[in-house]
Amino acid sequence: MNELEKINETIFESIKHVDDDGNEYWYARELQKVLEHTEWRKFVGVIKKVINFCKTSNYVVFDHFVGADKMVLIGLNTQREVMDYKLLRYACYLIA
Repeated sequence: MNELEKINETIFESIKHVDDDGNEYWYARELQKVLEHTEWRKFVGVIKKVINFCKTSNYVVFDHFVGADKMVLIGLNTQREVMDYKLLRYACYLIA
């Protein structure tokens, strides 16, 4: 593994989450920033293409992509729901 691959792996692992059952996942909005995609709407297009690939390849989409909408602070004590996904490692690999 070269130095750039090591750096990329370290960054990728730094945004990893682990649930109570020990399952690893990554949030799409965090992955978007790491991959330097500037617009969420365009990144969602990439995610949708990968979801379609999974469907046509007979993968169970919900085994790799889980909707994870969340509330974010947008102003003085004001929140708004935003779309996000919990992605398993294979989904991240396909997106990248």
